[in-house]
Amino acid sequence: MAVRSALLVGLAWLYRFEVEASDELVESVTFLGSPHTPETYVKAGYSAGILGALVPIGFTLWLPWYAVVGISLGCSLVSMHVVQTLPHVLASFERTEALGDAPTLIGRAVLRMQIEPSTESAIRFAAETGSSSLARNLETHVEAAVGTPRTGLLSFAEEWADRFPAMRRSAYLLASAGEAPEAERNRTLDRSLAAVLDGTRDRMAEFTNAIRGPTTILYAFGVMVPLALVALVPAVGFVGYELSIWYLVVGYDVVLPIVLVGASLWLLARRPIAFPPPKVTRAHPDVPPRALPTLLWGGLGTLAGYALVTAVGVGYLAPIASGGLGIAGALIGYVRPILQVRTYVREVEADLTDALYLTGRLVDDGNSVETAIQRAGEQVPGETGDLFARAAGLQRRLHVSVHEAFLGEYGVVTTVPSPRVRATVELLAIAAEQGAPAGRAIVSMADHLDELRDVEAQTRRQLSTITDTIDNTATFFGPMVAGATVGLAGGLAGEGTAIVDGATTLPIEQLGIVIGVYVVSLSFILVPLAVALEDGLDWPLLGYRIGRSLLGAVPIYVVTIVVVGATF
Repeated sequence: MAVRSALLVGLAWLYRFEVEASDELVESVTFLGSPHTPETYVKAGYSAGILGALVPIGFTLWLPWYAVVGISLGCSLVSMHVVQTLPHVLASFERTEALGDAPTLIGRAVLRMQIEPSTESAIRFAAETGSSSLARNLETHVEAAVGTPRTGLLSFAEEWADRFPAMRRSAYLLASAGEAPEAERNRTLDRSLAAVLDGTRDRMAEFTNAIRGPTTILYAFGVMVPLALVALVPAVGFVGYELSIWYLVVGYDVVLPIVLVGASLWLLARRPIAFPPPKVTRAHPDVPPRALPTLLWGGLGTLAGYALVTAVGVGYLAPIASGGLGIAGALIGYVRPILQVRTYVREVEADLTDALYLTGRLVDDGNSVETAIQRAGEQVPGETGDLFARAAGLQRRLHVSVHEAFLGEYGVVTTVPSPRVRATVELLAIAAEQGAPAGRAIVSMADHLDELRDVEAQTRRQLSTITDTIDNTATFFGPMVAGATVGLAGGLAGEGTAIVDGATTLPIEQLGIVIGVYVVSLSFILVPLAVALEDGLDWPLLGYRIGRSLLGAVPIYVVTIVVVGATF
């Protein structure tokens, strides 16, 4: 982050003329809370464009002047556009992830009102118990409404109405529930939550249908067709035209990756809602800060890649195999402890609805919340039951409240980075003060959590047909087609540099390296696209999925070249 900020400031300093930022750029920079002004991004973009135009000058040694001019112009425009649109892209991603918290945010407010019918308290509770940017934005509106008859809920809903219309309807229903007669209140609250859930389903269904065509085009013309054309490289030499390897370097390792990245960002910027998993950082006590495992796994991957190409007799692919598998090992070694903590969090969340349902029924039957939590710990399986059992044990030993047992200094949830779990136990703590009347609210809490989980699962199922294809293309199909076409081209050209009717074809070693770099780049482009479409920009998951993709793509590419080449 500091490096990016310093680079941005440095680029802006190079451009000494006055500029004016668009209203859209001002809005994006303000939403991100960036320390830099919108004009800084505009100046940095112009500087990047000038510097980008100078980068391809070195290609004059291998390419004709008109090709260098075209590449220079392209690099200039791309560099300028990337820097100046960076705030728009980042703001779009953050808004997408923020709206993924909308059903949970409204759900917390609804459940809080079922325990205590105060709209102001419910809205404040929903804002304070959330960790997303949406919750922080709601808290800003709540603070702005202090001293006025408003709660901040409706102004918050109006701000997000353009991007998520269901938020407005849900917010107005929630606000009216506070003034509704007791007999109508629960029905109105249920309609408020149903509005945001239905809106989420509809938006994601529309988005999934809308991107089927673009992703098919991306898959066909961005990956499969270019890879299939590799087999035609020998034919260029056969007709007497000398093809420089630098044309392929620019085309496959520069232009195509840039086009794929641009298309991926275009798709992601249109995703209306994302459901990112719980965020676990390396600051978590269960995540070791040591770098040695990362280096060890990276070293093992490098050795495995070298051993692979040596064993099958294609030593010229050592940079691809060793580099690809080394990066895969380092990425997996780095994120593995984070994902282990996340797996534990998911296991805690797995049976949370069962624990709440049992707790609510026991409270409704006249048991105290403390007793109900203890019984839930004994009867609910897995990590969820263990969490409740440990909380009940803390209550007995330390004689603390429900809130302290879960969220206090020694609370059992302090190391569980799950907004859903934290909000749930906050509501349990409030219910403990209400006694038996809160039993029905706890049962409703379990029902609402089930509904939220169903919405997320349905959204992922809708996208899985698309994301699975993208992921498999980067990991299996793309490397297999690439290896087959390179092997075919090598077989047609013969050993080394083949001479056919006086024409020279490219050496298989050069072609294998160039296309191998493209194969590795697919894992860094298509896999993040699949992950971000399904889960948002979750960096640990991105690292793991990229590493896993490389573990499949690199060996498949190498082995396919050998197998296809051996048939000629």
